[in-house]
Amino acid sequence: MPADRRDHDATALAAAFAAGETDPVEAMQAALDRLERLNPALNAVIHPRPERALAEAGEASHRWAERRAEPREFSFDGVPMAVKDLGCEQAGEFHHAGARFLVDLDWRGTLDSHLYRLLRGAGMISVGRTNTPEFGTTITTEPAAYGPTANPWDLNRSPGGSSGGSAAAVAAGIVPVAHGNDGGGSIRVPAAACGLVGLKPSRGRVSTAPRLGEHRGGFAVDGMLARTVRDAARCLDVISRPAPGDPYIAPPLRPGASFADALTTSLAPLRIAVSTGSRGRASEPVRRATEEAAALLGELGHRIEPDTAPDGWYSPDIADDMIVVRTVAMATEMAGWAQRLGRPMTADDIEPANWWSAELGRSLPAWAYVQAHEGLARWRRRVMSFWDQGMRRPSGQNGFDLLLTPVLADVTPPLGYLADPADGARRIADLTAFVNQANVSGQPAISLPTALDPDGLPLGVQLHAGYGNEQLLLAVAQQIADAGGLIPLGNLAQELS
Repeated sequence: MPADRRDHDATALAAAFAAGETDPVEAMQAALDRLERLNPALNAVIHPRPERALAEAGEASHRWAERRAEPREFSFDGVPMAVKDLGCEQAGEFHHAGARFLVDLDWRGTLDSHLYRLLRGAGMISVGRTNTPEFGTTITTEPAAYGPTANPWDLNRSPGGSSGGSAAAVAAGIVPVAHGNDGGGSIRVPAAACGLVGLKPSRGRVSTAPRLGEHRGGFAVDGMLARTVRDAARCLDVISRPAPGDPYIAPPLRPGASFADALTTSLAPLRIAVSTGSRGRASEPVRRATEEAAALLGELGHRIEPDTAPDGWYSPDIADDMIVVRTVAMATEMAGWAQRLGRPMTADDIEPANWWSAELGRSLPAWAYVQAHEGLARWRRRVMSFWDQGMRRPSGQNGFDLLLTPVLADVTPPLGYLADPADGARRIADLTAFVNQANVSGQPAISLPTALDPDGLPLGVQLHAGYGNEQLLLAVAQQIADAGGLIPLGNLAQELS
């Protein structure tokens, strides 16, 4: 792996703390200096918290001074991070979800979410909350409330969304890792656009407690954006702790195991399907990037089967059901805010596309929502037989281990392209042919930055594994990284300056 990834990731920083080469206060001050210098151009972090971050770094420095005298296991204590301003609630911190009415109300979190408690329990320190489209409902980060976030690779391009602020902060080197969530590619898309590793965990792997049970009908799950595979694995070890009452929990690891164990796993040859969809679904640069990633996996000893995907993977049948679930979820979210505020929500409160979505959701009968969930369950059963889950298929042949596809169907678009009132929705639909499937199925998927487009900007490919099998994804992703298959990040912070 190029040194400019490993030398600037959270794992390397933690190792430097352990060796006494630096301490959390020094590291945090450097992160805050980069934030002050770079954020005006990026608009990535919208709620910085420098004083509190430095105070927390001081506490971590004291813990490290004690820990060095008695070395213990690996620790992220004192590592700077950022938190997406959607979910991951922090008591007393701004929490606006990209919404104008919450900005006007100066809304703040009233509790620490289970996820934030896990991050803080590991000693990680937030420099602030990052920009997101309103309620995270699109794949570019251009909310009316806070304005657009720029891509560090090209300030005229989108960083993706909805975790675009977090991705921009990591890619620019402000922080080594950042929180995100993914209800329709919202971790994987910005990871691809910004040259990062973005793991969408399995449904139920990361708890939504205490506010939520199912998040967006079960489509959405929290995770982290990272510079390296090893950080993605170790962050998942931090945040994958269930809470009492969770509606479902992903299959646990064996006792004593960790996701970081996957980094050194010796892999037998795997059966990997590769798909770029039907003709015209992926652009030529994206198709070529996917084929090059498949060729590398073949060189690593895996069995590659091109032009192969689960039966129904690209079926239009799921589109209408997804619209029903998402619009009802938006209507439910608006009803929840009306209850908390003690007044009805109006079209003046939220952006037109989300108001339209909520209105449609309110108009649908209850049976339509149940019917949509049943339709998606049937689709899920149909596609899941494709993966090897330790069972034999009727033909007697084992299923596939992984599926390799693009993330976006085309190169990273310019700012404004996806936010256009007339054509934005159609353009988003064209670009997202490869991301929604994992949200419906609940499978884990990881975006890896393996290529550059003709303009020198990153392109991502993604690997899907069977439900609950993040360890396999991480093992193969690390294998690709060790083979030099991830593009260099370079020093974007220096270039932006």
